[in-house]
Amino acid sequence: MKPDVDTAMSLLITEIEEALPFGLSEAQICAGKCIGCPKKLLEYLSGEITYWQCELANGEPPLLGDISRLAHISKKVYRSLERNALV
Repeated sequence: MKPDVDTAMSLLITEIEEALPFGLSEAQICAGKCIGCPKKLLEYLSGEITYWQCELANGEPPLLGDISRLAHISKKVYRSLERNALV
């Protein structure tokens, strides 16, 4: 059975937080040659995650498109971090 949209968004957020290095310091993120700006990408994605955590806490359910959009953004950020050897 598929989870409801609240559960699906919570699971996606948990998966993103486990897969991406949000805990790295600025010195570690910005060391070496950058392709794109991993620091700004992580800040942007962190903001999106915080927004959805607040929405879920307030009882506002996401739409399926919102879940898909967050997943798509996360994949793009992950690929950029791979190019920068951060994941």
